[in-house]
Amino acid sequence: MRNFLIYLSEIMATTADFRNGLCLEINNELFTIVEFQHVKPGKGGAFVRTKLKNLKTGKVLANTFNAGVKVNVARVERRPYQFLYKDDMGYHFMHSDTFEQVSIEEHIINAPELLKEGQEVDIVYHADTETPLSCDLPAFVELEVTYTEPGVKGDTATNTLKAATVETGATVNVPLFIETGEKIKVDTRSKEYSERVK
Repeated sequence: MRNFLIYLSEIMATTADFRNGLCLEINNELFTIVEFQHVKPGKGGAFVRTKLKNLKTGKVLANTFNAGVKVNVARVERRPYQFLYKDDMGYHFMHSDTFEQVSIEEHIINAPELLKEGQEVDIVYHADTETPLSCDLPAFVELEVTYTEPGVKGDTATNTLKAATVETGATVNVPLFIETGEKIKVDTRSKEYSERVK
């Protein structure tokens, strides 16, 4: 299915094409745009302030581009996978359409501690080298609280948090009213509690 299109290996784009998730090739390294902001100062030329995530190291760097500058865009493909299990070889996933299985290393997964069996993810591949670059969980995942200290009756302070262990083994800070056995929504980008699942 993949081979019916022939692309140029490098595609040029300008800062006007910037969007979150766009993959850029800078000094032979691949970066994705995490956030960007077009700035038009009173004096001088316009520029774009960005935060770029290095796909090899996972580090996020701040970078500024002059408006209209040309950049190399790496051709990447997002593919749907389902998480199967983790072992000494890495994290194992199955393609949702082809059922082909792959294993990837922990450092390219955006929130490995929030992965549970059967979780749907997108694995981003460099289309020319077929290298997995990143594994992105959905923005929010629903997880069951397996243990948390009981809340004190009548304690409804909304800004006080307590630690809760979820079904993946991760610890998330939750409001005092959350009890063991409840399902909560966790933001995979900040790894913070979002809301209780009704």
